[in-house]
Amino acid sequence: MARLLGTLRSSQPVARFQRSCGLFPAGEEGGGSGSDPADGSRDRGACNGAAALRCRAAAGRGPPGGVRSGPGPQGCTQKYIVKNYFYYYLFRFSAALGEEIFYITFLPFTYWNIDHSVSRRMIIVWSIVMYIGQVSKDILKWPRPLSPPVVKLEMRTNAEYGMPSTHAMAATAISFSFFIATMNQYKYPFELGLVAAFVFSTLVCLSRLYTGMHTVLDVIGGALISAVLLMLLYPAWDMIDHLLLTSPFCPLLSIVVPLVLCYNYPKLDYYSPTRGDTTTILGATAGATVGFWLTHQYTAPVYASKSLELAFPLITSKLVVVLARFFVGILVVLLTRWLMKSVVLGALGYRYKFPIRDLEARRRLEVEVPYKFITYSSVGFTATVIVPLLHELLGLK
Repeated sequence: MARLLGTLRSSQPVARFQRSCGLFPAGEEGGGSGSDPADGSRDRGACNGAAALRCRAAAGRGPPGGVRSGPGPQGCTQKYIVKNYFYYYLFRFSAALGEEIFYITFLPFTYWNIDHSVSRRMIIVWSIVMYIGQVSKDILKWPRPLSPPVVKLEMRTNAEYGMPSTHAMAATAISFSFFIATMNQYKYPFELGLVAAFVFSTLVCLSRLYTGMHTVLDVIGGALISAVLLMLLYPAWDMIDHLLLTSPFCPLLSIVVPLVLCYNYPKLDYYSPTRGDTTTILGATAGATVGFWLTHQYTAPVYASKSLELAFPLITSKLVVVLARFFVGILVVLLTRWLMKSVVLGALGYRYKFPIRDLEARRRLEVEVPYKFITYSSVGFTATVIVPLLHELLGLK
């Protein structure tokens, strides 16, 4: 068993998976010379340990098909060759399903267009799972796969520890909590929902191997931890939801508890994005839960209980309303994020005497936590209170 765990924790299975999907370090046998743009040779930052902290932002972005170099210190540039573009785009897209861009679109979409109760359950499960995952990384301090032999396609998360994979945790939690919350409320085949949840979580998990960000054990551990947490939380869903909507202490606890957790996040010897990401998640959840409570206490539901029937075919006029709600809502959410980010950073810069563009100052505890918490709690509140009221005003019921 120890030998098996050691193998799953090593970098070699990740490298073999990448090669089997057509991703090679330049110059490796079977991957070509790496100098011909027609071969899809590219440069990316490839760093391990302390070097990752200096050059995690080195990687550029753009379509494959040419040689590229990301700025960074010596030893932090790695050429790689893409031989199979289907897997390349599939897993890069799948990796994005575990990023902020997905959460800031899909979770509000379920609230605006599917069902409030489904959205509430997913957001609570997501926040609990992600907090435990992020904290576990900084307690366990397991390194990410080594490069070489692994090709690393992302740099930002390379500064974090590896175990467990929070992408795997979030994908498992989101997909299966959505499936469990909707399977008895909407008309769709049980097998279809189960397969969809499994495929979604599997693609995200495999994308973490393809991008070289996690070992096999990181991914398996993340998925299993998430599954266990989901099973533990499921019996308490109704009770949590009831307290969330009816308890007079909900708004206060929704703000105080996440703030205490953010300010007491495990300390590291160097800066890692995990504290900031955790604050973003808890802040968005805090704003959303306050919004849930206010909506339940003081306003009538804007949407029908089942705004979008999960059956086919969808009525064209209903689809137009769904899309209108989504685009109007996302525009307002993004404007809120931009506005609050500017205002809060400006106020903190004035208070602590630093220019807004000073990245190092923005990483300080007294700046990062209030900046991200206030910004994203405003986003969560806007998505659950302001946007529904705007939808009602525009007749998008």
